[in-house]
Amino acid sequence: MPWSRSGVRATAITALAAAPLVLTGCTGQPAQSSSSGSGSAATTQTSVAPQQHVTISFWHGWSQPHELAAINQTIAAFEKAHPNITVKATGNITDDKILQGIRSGHGPDVVSSFTTDNVGAFCKAALVDLGPMLTASHIDKDTTFVKTMVQYTQYKGVQCALPLLGDAYGLYYNKKMFAAAGISRPPRTFSELQADAVKLTKQTSSGYSQLGFMPVYHMYETPPSHWMSQYGVTWQDASGKSNLSKDPHVAQFLAYQQGLVSALGGFAKLEKYRSTFGDEFSAQNPFEVGKVAMALDGEWRVASIASDKAAVDYATAPFPVPDDMASTYGRGYLTGTIVGISRTSKQQAAAWEFTRFLTTDTTSLVGFANAINNVPSTQAALQSPALTKDPAFQTFLSVARNPESSTTPASPNGGQYQVLFQDFAYDVEAGKVKDVAAGLRQVDSQIDRAAAQAAG
Repeated sequence: MPWSRSGVRATAITALAAAPLVLTGCTGQPAQSSSSGSGSAATTQTSVAPQQHVTISFWHGWSQPHELAAINQTIAAFEKAHPNITVKATGNITDDKILQGIRSGHGPDVVSSFTTDNVGAFCKAALVDLGPMLTASHIDKDTTFVKTMVQYTQYKGVQCALPLLGDAYGLYYNKKMFAAAGISRPPRTFSELQADAVKLTKQTSSGYSQLGFMPVYHMYETPPSHWMSQYGVTWQDASGKSNLSKDPHVAQFLAYQQGLVSALGGFAKLEKYRSTFGDEFSAQNPFEVGKVAMALDGEWRVASIASDKAAVDYATAPFPVPDDMASTYGRGYLTGTIVGISRTSKQQAAAWEFTRFLTTDTTSLVGFANAINNVPSTQAALQSPALTKDPAFQTFLSVARNPESSTTPASPNGGQYQVLFQDFAYDVEAGKVKDVAAGLRQVDSQIDRAAAQAAG
């Protein structure tokens, strides 16, 4: 995943909300076994005889030079260990192109996507269930992979993908500003976050000369889903229905965010200041240039700060949690890259060998993670002494290991449910919603109707 990976993901969610049928218009059928010509993917062979030589295609989204070098190095290591399999890789591929290719019968054997929100659509229409292959290869997904990453690679019990590196979110804070304000450590609870943010803020008649924290949802990495996870919100109930109005933490979070916005000068003033910020993925990032003292961001920011040669003296920590959930401090929001096998692949056995290598080979995972500055997705790789020793990066490894960390669940229409809730949250923070409880019930209804339509 590139340092701009999260921005790519946000764009994909928005596009999906605008045109959900692009991903859900085809139900697909389980692929036939490449070994017997009949049967389902559950009976596909999971190894390739050494005398057989096959070529498989692999579509992925990486495009930056250092990313391409890293994935090509991983592919070379696989081909060296499996001389009977050649991997033909194509980069800079979007989810729409993947699905179009699979539907047309001219798609890849193995796919990689940055958009975990599309797992539901992939499981329904494009990818095989990897459960039988994991069993045949004696891989226990629940002990091999990070718990939360397993959650975002399955849909309704179907493990149609596996995690390949991940993103973890945490708090970046300016050590010089903290010292000047007499703050000895980063905040651990939401009340501490507000108190520190206010103390670190320097307001002027027209704006700010320094802001403790930018809490508005349009800020680069602060959409509701990224920090509402600190409450462990249950987006869906056991039947898959939207649960936002029934989970009291949702209204609690919205109220807290509104209070923080008010304490820092109000929505209009904060939005005006936000309009002065430089691009997220540039040397003018507001945290890097000292416009904000704290920021919610992913692990890739560590590499971005170094690459931009930013002068900021900073450290990282887990993002704060609600005061009444202080014991869960250390948790965070996780997402990441997924890998799966096309239902139309005629080389599923070889495709599985490659998928298994990509997702479970510790040496390759650690090398890949170090090269593109992401978090490993297996427990073994997370414990590897070969991982980067940068203390700022270590925070995100800890967040990934934390069993309290969470993600957003898969749905039949991608991230549309998040967009519907996010649009509601925009109105709440702007003071346009008088009855939040009623509004949440309406959002639940909108989400359920959209999901039912997508499910057909």
